[in-house]
Amino acid sequence: MNAALLARLQTDLDVRRTTSGLRHDLVASGIQGSVLRVDGEMLVNFAANDYLGLAGDPEVLESAQRALRDLGLGVSAGRVLCGTRDIHGQLEAAIADLVGAEDAVLYGSCFDANLGTFDALLGRSDAVFSDALNHASLIDGIRLSSARRQVFGHADLADLERRLAAGADARHRLIVTDGVFSMDGDIAALPQLVGLARQYDAALMVDDSHATGVLGATGAGTAEYYGLDGGIDVLTGTLGKALGGGAGGFVAGSHAVVETLRQSSRPYIFTNAMAPALAAAAITAIRIARRSPNLRERLAANTAWLRKALSDLGYDVLPGDHPIIPVMLRGGSLARDVAAALRRDGVLAFALSHPVVPAGEERIRVQVSAAHTTAQLELAAAAFARASTVMAVA
Repeated sequence: MNAALLARLQTDLDVRRTTSGLRHDLVASGIQGSVLRVDGEMLVNFAANDYLGLAGDPEVLESAQRALRDLGLGVSAGRVLCGTRDIHGQLEAAIADLVGAEDAVLYGSCFDANLGTFDALLGRSDAVFSDALNHASLIDGIRLSSARRQVFGHADLADLERRLAAGADARHRLIVTDGVFSMDGDIAALPQLVGLARQYDAALMVDDSHATGVLGATGAGTAEYYGLDGGIDVLTGTLGKALGGGAGGFVAGSHAVVETLRQSSRPYIFTNAMAPALAAAAITAIRIARRSPNLRERLAANTAWLRKALSDLGYDVLPGDHPIIPVMLRGGSLARDVAAALRRDGVLAFALSHPVVPAGEERIRVQVSAAHTTAQLELAAAAFARASTVMAVA
């Protein structure tokens, strides 16, 4: 290997090790659920995105096993070659029906969906207006396109409006936001964003990855949560969180948007189609999510209970009602120390620090599932109570 490149990479790693520390993948075993085996010990799992508890659901797993037997492991081809199976179209129709769109198109992940959308839909004469806290996949997708980029302050509607007014010379203006922001758990002000889009003749794109299956009476996402009928031009989301926890992402919208992506979106054209077993599992997960409002009711009750318990213990919990619960532990290694204390007490929850969140905004992100039992929630609260001694020492 080139000596200069190797030396520079090693120096950068050494600096990272002594500043923020190197990340190491946690290796778990067994089926994803409310408990997880890590290094031989069973931990109550507050680190996953399995909001409805469907990743290990027997009905979801059986549908995947059946498709594996009937359709094989993978397709060994892209959608535009011989990779498309009937089940892909069935899943796209189920997604479109769930979110109330005319059509939908599948990708290998929502990261791929976001990477491939902007360049396919926009050109140099267009402008994108992106919330400052949007997901990395949206940021990267915008960077890969030739459209002009404007970043407005997080949830700052006045800043967005000023930028929209100043960008009147653009052929198309596209407002881009997460539906639920993954680090803070706050929900975008979608009614106001829809209003600004209409006022300034702009389109609106929403990444609803942390909302699909979770928010709204039927799990349709952020728009249903607010009771909106329309207003989102491009909706992206994932099958890797509430909808079974497998791989896959999607873009939903009008027939024209979806067909343009099928024709021009590079991550759609130049990669293998989704494994049929994953598509079958996702179809079943959508069906369960739609027919089981009790899962979202249980998720909301679990979330409210744990939010209150952590606040009552004196922790700084960012307000909200989404099952992402950010417990703010600002400064140095405090968040990592508390997370380590929790793990010693049988609770798995991750500390987040720079560059995942800004320096000084360190936190533990607790993620609640409908599958968590009352006993597991109480165990987590008790572990946080004991971990508060770490804060006192710090």
